[in-house]
Amino acid sequence: MTTLDLPALERAVLALPQQYRGPGGVVGVVRDGEVILKHVWGYADLAARKPMSPGTLLPICSISKHFTCAVLLDTVGDPARLDRALDAYLPLIEGKRPSAAHLCHNQSGLRDYWALTVLQGAMADGVFGREDARPLLSRARSTHFEPGTRYSYSNGNYRILADLIEDHTGRSLAELYDRSTFGPAGMTTAALTPDTSVSPNGVIGYEGNETTGYFEATNRIYWAGDAGISATLDDMLAWECFIDRTRDDDDGLYRRLSAPQTYADGTAATYGFGLAHETIGDVAITGHGGALRGFRCRRLHAASERLSIVVMFNHEADAHAAATALMKVALGHRDAEAAVGNWESQQFGTYLEPETGLALSTRPLATGRLELRFATAGDVLQIGADGVARSSAVSLTANGTGLQMGRERENLATTAQRVAGRAKPDIAGRYHSAELDADIEIVSTNGVFFAGFNGLLGKGAMHAMHPFADDIWLLSCKRSMDAPAPGDWTVRIHRDGRGAVSGLTIGCWLARQISYIKVD
Repeated sequence: MTTLDLPALERAVLALPQQYRGPGGVVGVVRDGEVILKHVWGYADLAARKPMSPGTLLPICSISKHFTCAVLLDTVGDPARLDRALDAYLPLIEGKRPSAAHLCHNQSGLRDYWALTVLQGAMADGVFGREDARPLLSRARSTHFEPGTRYSYSNGNYRILADLIEDHTGRSLAELYDRSTFGPAGMTTAALTPDTSVSPNGVIGYEGNETTGYFEATNRIYWAGDAGISATLDDMLAWECFIDRTRDDDDGLYRRLSAPQTYADGTAATYGFGLAHETIGDVAITGHGGALRGFRCRRLHAASERLSIVVMFNHEADAHAAATALMKVALGHRDAEAAVGNWESQQFGTYLEPETGLALSTRPLATGRLELRFATAGDVLQIGADGVARSSAVSLTANGTGLQMGRERENLATTAQRVAGRAKPDIAGRYHSAELDADIEIVSTNGVFFAGFNGLLGKGAMHAMHPFADDIWLLSCKRSMDAPAPGDWTVRIHRDGRGAVSGLTIGCWLARQISYIKVD
């Protein structure tokens, strides 16, 4: 085991409030089953001058996913026992159907339901009730990849699992969390708090930053299974201590949750049972992050080192980066200096990735680095001496007309093709998706285009559209019901044999390849 430099770790913890600025935060470290460090700063409510404390309940958001899977393993056992009920839950799926295990491991191919709320006309600050989820999820007719072959984050996987578990056991999810996880771990104040419009103890989440200032975030969604748990720092550290106490138990919940998973082709997966698997140096790490508008959190566990880190903010700074930085200090890890290479100017530009149907662009940064915009927010890659640009999640190699891209975590290796030209300004009109039973209305305002979505959840706000290449547009979505928002949607225009617009396909990383026909 690594010899931990506690003074260095203490210094790193004390530096967090300046490095990740915002109203308040909490951090804790567990080593060998004991809490060795705990630090709290700032305010749970700036206006009320309510300090943050180790006993402040904070939403742990998507960290809830592995608690849901823990309940499944503890009360149901084999996920396959839920497969028949899953078939009934998704009656319209065509082609290969996902299994409950695919849901557990984010291999279902089901489009993320929070991304779909945008296409269904939801306002970012609107109300999404408990009764809204199943009608949205159950109307799925297709998956955006064959189940079991890829990884794609989908909150709906765990919302469905929660419903199936409740039906199977005849007990509420709140009761099951208490019996299977909170009680055994000694998480005395943790609770399912699915209505995000109600703060469990007055904590406020904040949008904004040091430039704009901080303002209270508005949330009005109901979530359970995919998120919904609130816990204090003390609760979360109790969970990490429980993980250590049960580390040698063959039937221990966390040991079962963190078991290695594979894809259908036998390739090792980097996600399973609501846990992400990664490495820092040669140390295997399991963990998860979470986000709600105004909140960010991350937990990391290094089993071989008996070491855990928990970071929670009531603002939108990067809790993942903060937790990872602390774990590196605790492990004595320093990133190796890589030999620097470069790309020629003609290798940068605009591309389209064929499997996902998503736009991709690259631009140079400082020497030896580039920015990749694809799937989510911009990713900074380091160009190596071998000409391959890399980050922890992706590798890119330019090959003349395209970019070879590897995304190991998603089990995706592909070649994005260069696209060019100017998008034609004849796309205004109304488009209908049969699968979603929803519409897109595209409007030109003196040559500047906007689009609005109408569907199950109402009539949404207009979103700016920007030309990307010939018959390819980007639709900007920076705020939505969930956080973070989808970002840029890729809109591909389709034409008939006469060259007239006949329809479009829209997609983002969380919800891809959705077809619409032009109806007006």
